[in-house]
Amino acid sequence: MAIPPVPAETADVAGAAPPLTVFRRLAAALHYRDFRVLWIGAFTSSIGTWMQKVAQSWLVLTMTGSASAFYLGLDAFLGEAPILVFTLIGGVIADRRDRRQMLLVSQYVQMAAAFSLAALVYFDLVRIWHVLTLSVVTGIAQAFGGPAHQSLIPLLIDKTHLPNAIALNSIQFNLARVIGPLIAGAALTAFGIAACFGLNGLSFLAVIAALLLLHIRHIPSAGGTRMAAELRGGLSYVKRQPALMGLTFLAFATTSLGTPLLTFLPLFAQNVFGGGVAEYTRLMACAGAGAVTGALVVAWLGKFRHMGRTFLTLQVLFGGFIVLFSVTRLIWINGVLLFGAGACMVMVFAMIASLVQIIVPNELRGRVVSIYMVAFRGGMPLGSLVGGYAATVTSAPTVLVVNGVLLSLVAAWFLLKPGGVREL
Repeated sequence: MAIPPVPAETADVAGAAPPLTVFRRLAAALHYRDFRVLWIGAFTSSIGTWMQKVAQSWLVLTMTGSASAFYLGLDAFLGEAPILVFTLIGGVIADRRDRRQMLLVSQYVQMAAAFSLAALVYFDLVRIWHVLTLSVVTGIAQAFGGPAHQSLIPLLIDKTHLPNAIALNSIQFNLARVIGPLIAGAALTAFGIAACFGLNGLSFLAVIAALLLLHIRHIPSAGGTRMAAELRGGLSYVKRQPALMGLTFLAFATTSLGTPLLTFLPLFAQNVFGGGVAEYTRLMACAGAGAVTGALVVAWLGKFRHMGRTFLTLQVLFGGFIVLFSVTRLIWINGVLLFGAGACMVMVFAMIASLVQIIVPNELRGRVVSIYMVAFRGGMPLGSLVGGYAATVTSAPTVLVVNGVLLSLVAAWFLLKPGGVREL
């Protein structure tokens, strides 16, 4: 069966052929040249990002002592909070301006922030407010770059392969979650924390080069309408689509209740298992390996019937894995549970994102995707901040038990509710 014709606005698909083998089915979107170039650049940059995440969490932990749970949550909150403030504006701009240029500016800002933190640590000038401030700067850059990136992907491939492309993006991000912490652990031991931040800064050069090499050019709308009116149009469209409303709420619930599992991993490594950075990076690698496995499954499945019921069932399992991880005290079993949690988490995220992208028309994609991203990314800082504070009052394991139970209950409610998301 031939691949359907690609609109003029989409990717260069010269030589495209239907996936015939297992590998071609798993990597169908990589057959498109522009998507492949961007995927490689993003993968390199994601490795650097995960190196910085590990190093930054460990830096905050060592700088703040007994208040580490609160500051870990606060740092995660400040890194993601700009998503709540600026992403909707970024979505409108992504529909009005060249999305590739928006992404380039975002990468330049994030690269500068990484190099600044590397210099502060190297010269022993770093203070906790430096770390928190640079997290805000990075978050602002991501708030404008995120909608541009998500809106650009469907232009690089045929719509038939959109779920595969989203799954492949999850694979590169989560494969980087395995590789990045391992490299970070080695770099921390051999060269110190500053090296991780510096290497992250260098990694942005890969995605910048990839963006400059893209053949695709997004032709923005004329932009005659005022930005506020266009933003209201996007919000009105989502409000009229019950399926989009449900997917957006589920994205927020999953990130706000699920991501504290990763936020608290340094505390589990140090306080529960009495270890150090080696145990922390191994736990991160287990979660990342599970995430890669889950993304491979989604890439293999592609677009299929009953995606709604499938991801809701996986979300129930995700909540169960969080609860079991919280009450288990054997590190090898915790590693297995993290593997399962990582697989479920990424499969849920990939299926929700695929369904959103399939439903929305291209002329509204930037705005609708930005609304989804506010929920998806906005749930991370709120969940981390609330969870970090609650952990200082009770404990990190107690917070995760509550989160896991709530996450499973939310998914179960949507599974039992007639119509809506479960019918997608």
